[in-house]
Amino acid sequence: MTTVAQRVAEVRQRIAAACRRSGRDVSEVRLVAVSKTQPAAAVAEALAAGVDAIGENRVQEAAAKRPLLPPDPPWHLIGPLQQNKARLALGVFDVIETVDRPAIADRLESLLAAEQRVLPVLVEVNVGGEPQKSGVAPADTLALVEHLLQRCPHLRLEGLMTVPPYQVDPERSRPFFAALRSLGERVAAATGVGRLELSMGMSEDFEVAIEEGATWVRLGRVIFGERRTPPPPPHPPATVLV
Repeated sequence: MTTVAQRVAEVRQRIAAACRRSGRDVSEVRLVAVSKTQPAAAVAEALAAGVDAIGENRVQEAAAKRPLLPPDPPWHLIGPLQQNKARLALGVFDVIETVDRPAIADRLESLLAAEQRVLPVLVEVNVGGEPQKSGVAPADTLALVEHLLQRCPHLRLEGLMTVPPYQVDPERSRPFFAALRSLGERVAAATGVGRLELSMGMSEDFEVAIEEGATWVRLGRVIFGERRTPPPPPHPPATVLV
């Protein structure tokens, strides 16, 4: 049975290979270990193995787990954020990757202004237009980014994040990753914010995501082992909206 440290080492090798195939420097890609449902002991193993960040889907789960672990590296919220959980989230997370509407941006801004604190955030984009998923529509992304830049000085825009429609074949996710990269380039050009981070790619498709420009990959199963619940069934072919 492989250990978490061995899996992290294997993942690093796969990241390096994907970077070589796409002519990128491996230092451009950071590894976010997604610890949803994992005990603190398993997260501690991942930290000892040198992952770049911890990602959690649920605010309350992270709030219970983080005090049991070392303060570094940063923790990312990668699940939807409700306004009534915003204050708790700010006490737990160093980065929020799922800002997807002006209302949640304004709520975070109000809380952060009171603390005189600046928080790195990403805008979550629903590239597949899936109604069951959170995320701003691609067509509305620029407007949301401009809202952050003009009205939320305590939110520091770092980049864009997406979860594409689930596919059995990782290659079928490629158009969605390419679409987010293209959208990021257009947003950067329109606003002058410079290069944006791209948080995309999970255990089943992270190598394709890297080939399409991912700078943060969010990996759970390939680090912590198979989850207890099966993955969702593949959706019918989805249309790239970007």
